[in-house]
Amino acid sequence: MSRAASRALAPLDEALALLARLAAPVAPRTTPLAAAIGFVSAADALAPADVPARRTALRDGWAVEAASVTGASPYAPVTPRWPPVWVEAGAPLPDGADVVLPPEALVGREIVEDAPALEGVRGIGDEMRAGALLLGAGERLTPMRYMALAAAGVASIAIRAPRLRLIMTGAPAPAAGDALSAALAAMSAAAGGVVEPVAVPDDAGRIAEGIGSAGADAILVVGGTGEGRTDRSAEALAAAGELMLHGLALRPGETAGVGAAAGRPVLLSPGRPEAALAVFITLLRPLLGMLSGAEAPAAERLSGAEAPAAERALLTRKITSTIGLAEVVFVRRVAGGAEPLGGAGLPIAQLLRADGAVLVNPGREGYPERAEIEVTPL
Repeated sequence: MSRAASRALAPLDEALALLARLAAPVAPRTTPLAAAIGFVSAADALAPADVPARRTALRDGWAVEAASVTGASPYAPVTPRWPPVWVEAGAPLPDGADVVLPPEALVGREIVEDAPALEGVRGIGDEMRAGALLLGAGERLTPMRYMALAAAGVASIAIRAPRLRLIMTGAPAPAAGDALSAALAAMSAAAGGVVEPVAVPDDAGRIAEGIGSAGADAILVVGGTGEGRTDRSAEALAAAGELMLHGLALRPGETAGVGAAAGRPVLLSPGRPEAALAVFITLLRPLLGMLSGAEAPAAERLSGAEAPAAERALLTRKITSTIGLAEVVFVRRVAGGAEPLGGAGLPIAQLLRADGAVLVNPGREGYPERAEIEVTPL
C-alpha cells in the first residue's frame, strides 16, 4: 500500500477515540472472590480487620514471655514463670507470650536461650491494617491481589465483566478458523471479557442478526471485511446498526471497521490470523479495558504512553515501517532481546513463534537494530 493510499484510511487514534465514545463501563456485579480473578474491580476493596487479629508465630518453637527469660543461657538457665507452649508457624500465641524461641532453647524444664520481645512473632496488624486498600476500583484482580484479599477474609467483590460476542463468519469454518476463534476467545477472556463464540455463514442477514441480538456488551466480527464477493460483514453492520469507520491505517488490518448497534460498540476484523491479532492488540483489548472501567486502558499507547503490561527489549534486527500506518510487528523474545518475525502476510508457521508484538507509531519509519522498544505480550 502506498503512502497516498494510506491517507484515505482512518487513523488508528480516530478509531480508538470513537470506541472511547461508544464504550461506557458495564454494570458491576458481585461475585465470589475466587471467580473474580482476572476481572476488573468495580469498587475499592478494603481490609475489613487487622491481619493477624492477634500475635502469631513466624516459626516453630516455644512461646514465652520475653521478660521472664532475659539473660537465659546454657550457663545461666532460667525457669520461666509459666511453662513454655509449643507453637507451629502461623499459630496464634497464647496470652502473655510475646516471643517464640527456637526448639533448642528448652532443655528439660529450663530455658537456655533468650530473645527480645516480638522476635519470631507477627504482631497484630503486621500483615495488613483494617481499612488498608487492597484492590482499587479499576484494578484487575491478579493472583497476588487475590491472595491478599483472601488472607483478609474478603469473600466477594464487585467486578465489571463485559460480555463479548465473537462472531466468526464463513461457517462451517475450516480448522484454521476454529483455531483462530479459540485463540481470540482465550485472549479476550484473559483481558477480562466473558466470551460468547458464534459461527455464521457469509450471509449479511445472519451476520446482522448476530450483531443485533441482545446479551452482549460488545461485538467482534471476524472475517468478511474486504471487497470479495462473499464479504458481507460491513453490509451486515450497516443493516444492524451504523458502520462508522471502514478501513483503518493499520497494518495488518487495513479492512477493519468500527461501528455500533443497539448502543453497543462493534468491531470488524479481517479473517487473516495476523490481522485479527493486530485488531485484538490495538482495538479489542483497549475496548475491553474501557468496558471494564480499567484504570489505565492500553488505548493510550499510540500517544506515547506505555501499556501497563508492556515490557522493554532491544531489537535484534531493524523494523521497517511506512509513514502514515500504525504497524503491528510480531516478535519472539530471545536471549538478546526481541527478534522481529514480521507483520502483514506472516505465515502461521512463523506467527506461532510470536510471544509479543511491537506497535510502530504511524509517524515512524520503524526502529533500528538494538533500539529499545515496547513489547506487548501475547
